[in-house]
Amino acid sequence: MATDYDAPRKQDEELKEDSLEQLKAGRSEQQSGSVDEDEVEAAEGFELPGADLSNIELSVNVIPAQDDEFTCSQCFLVHHRSQLAYEENGLLVCAECAA
Repeated sequence: MATDYDAPRKQDEELKEDSLEQLKAGRSEQQSGSVDEDEVEAAEGFELPGADLSNIELSVNVIPAQDDEFTCSQCFLVHHRSQLAYEENGLLVCAECAA
């Protein structure tokens, strides 16, 4: 933002008046009678583009952790053993969380 250093500066009295006006304006904004909109009601009217997927069930095949994998005790993601940074009190930590 450019500043004009040649422009006349405001006096202390003008600054006090300006700040008083700003405080009065802020007070009227805080005391406004507006009510926050309920998030649930707002989401009901919002429609995502594309087909209606509300009646479709997802099916995912869950594979248990393999012998060469571990679950990080900090981020709870499953990583390959090559990503193991350290083990402390039986808790395994991946290289990303250790960094």
